[in-house]
Amino acid sequence: MAADANSIILHQYDVSPFSEKVRVVLGLKKLEWYACDEPVIMPKPELVALTGGYRKIPVMQIGADIYCATQIIIRELERRFPSPSIFVGGDKGLGWGTAMWTDRVFFQAAVAIIFGGGTALADEAFIKDREKLTGRPFDIAAMKQAAPLMAEQFRAQLGWIDDQLADGRAFLMGERAGLADASVFYNLAFIRWTSPAGAKLIAAWPRVAEWEARVAAIGHGTRHEIAREAALDIARAATSTEEPRADTGEPNGLKPGDRVSVMADDYGRDPIMGELVSSSAQHIAIRRADPRVGEVVVHFPRAGFLVMKA
Repeated sequence: MAADANSIILHQYDVSPFSEKVRVVLGLKKLEWYACDEPVIMPKPELVALTGGYRKIPVMQIGADIYCATQIIIRELERRFPSPSIFVGGDKGLGWGTAMWTDRVFFQAAVAIIFGGGTALADEAFIKDREKLTGRPFDIAAMKQAAPLMAEQFRAQLGWIDDQLADGRAFLMGERAGLADASVFYNLAFIRWTSPAGAKLIAAWPRVAEWEARVAAIGHGTRHEIAREAALDIARAATSTEEPRADTGEPNGLKPGDRVSVMADDYGRDPIMGELVSSSAQHIAIRRADPRVGEVVVHFPRAGFLVMKA
């Protein structure tokens, strides 16, 4: 079955932890999608043609609409495919706060354990790439020194998860899996893939390991493969479905037609330039053009991103 402008295309790679979060959501919603495998390190010319400079993984493409960062990807999947919902326990607002915790505090503890403990991922090319991405040294020796302390932090957070499961519930918010489960699960998956020492930390919490197995059993929906060039051809032939929309509550007076730059506030702070199409408290969409893909609209979340007039 060939992909088209209505297909979900996830630009990802299999050992990407943030891609795993999205893959679990695709599984929860039982969706059909296309994996477009991108390189782990730069250069990523096809991805950059779509995004205008955003290089982090994953990125979701639907036609000529490009969604950068898991927050906006999952929000859009929920909007387009509302049933079954990812909000399963009164967590429609706080679910996103849980995701911010797992993306930052929990993830950073996992990173220190994985790279401080030694992993085949951390070759010289990977280290140099991540130093460019973060703008600071990717100091394996410092991570090795910090790993025992971060193991304590990771263990404490596993304890929170265990407490949530202590009443016998199957998933974090009740009897159905949702956003909270996908958000927490991917850090444990990343540990499992890369760190035997980290896996032992998880195994010490039987309720957590049993919950982890239940989430893993959900699967990833129906996956197909698509080549990068084919994905770009789809973007070039498509037209964005995003309509211009002003936000009367926009705190800095931004409005459709303004030239703006958008960048992440943590790392990978490459500014992406474009013309504002729509915005809200939770999203911003900008139009840009590239010789390879033509005109596309690139979508970002607001929490965790900075927007400035160009």
